Amino acid sequence: MKAAVVTAAGVQVQDVPEPKPGPSDVLIRVRAAGLNRADLAVAAGHSHGRVGGAGTIVGMEFAGEVVAVGAEVPSGIAPGMRVMASGGGGYAEYALADWGRVAPVPDRNMGWAQAATLPIALQTMHNAVITAGGMRAGEAVMIQGASSGVGLMGMQIAKAMGARLVLGTSTNAERRAKLQEYGCDVAIDTTQADWPEKVLAATGGKGVELIVDQVSAGVANGNLACCAILGRIVNVGRLGGFKGEFDFDLHALRRIAYIGVTFRTRSVEEVREIVRVMKADLWAKIEDGTLRLPIDRTFPLAEAPEALAHMKANRHFGKIVLEC
Repeated sequence: MKAAVVTAAGVQVQDVPEPKPGPSDVLIRVRAAGLNRADLAVAAGHSHGRVGGAGTIVGMEFAGEVVAVGAEVPSGIAPGMRVMASGGGGYAEYALADWGRVAPVPDRNMGWAQAATLPIALQTMHNAVITAGGMRAGEAVMIQGASSGVGLMGMQIAKAMGARLVLGTSTNAERRAKLQEYGCDVAIDTTQADWPEKVLAATGGKGVELIVDQVSAGVANGNLACCAILGRIVNVGRLGGFKGEFDFDLHALRRIAYIGVTFRTRSVEEVREIVRVMKADLWAKIEDGTLRLPIDRTFPLAEAPEALAHMKANRHFGKIVLEC
């Protein structure tokens, strides 16, 4: 099969053996694969959790038909099903996923490319907003880095689950103008020094009860300043830096719960539970099209290096997809 493989010369599309499913695996004929920021690190030769290094097939989410299943896979997943999944090695003609990461593709009006945009965003943001963030109906929520695919999904989930006010940040004016199409009530430009004051003004001086932060270092103290007393900040990503200033006194003064999350240190059982509760809360909204993501551009699998370069250039809005 063809796959996009990490080599000493960068990512190259090569012929590699087709993977074989283990007892809990689902083998999927991949039709489309979504790109994610973590793929850039893997493509550069770095490790991401348990994967990385020369010979690694890039890719974390994909959609296609089930070809075969392991002996421990529940009977609800069978060959021929149209599914979407998260798992390793997604930039390929065939890929494996643990059965707990697999979900059916709704039959109505959803193609492969759209299905491939959803697994990581749904799992990450339902966990960040609802489970780790503990969002309750009637709260104000802010998503830092809202114009990414995951950020756009976070705003939609917050709105769908009853947030009274959803704020989203982006440093790009064109992208900020599009955020309202994906659940955003107030778009914030974090390049302006007074952006925390704008958040406070939008919330009547109280601040937001929940911040889901994909940026971190550059906005950490601003987050503390505009988070409500007894609010929560969930650290999902570090696109703006891994290390920076942190006002410990302000953190204590506002009695903020600061929560770190990642899939890299979670067990198989934990991830299965994340997917299960996400589907319980959101699947009807996936099926009726309430939750969706824009596709910026599609590339054929043979152009996986070009697709990664397009993501690295950071000029896209929404998701980039490989058609396999």
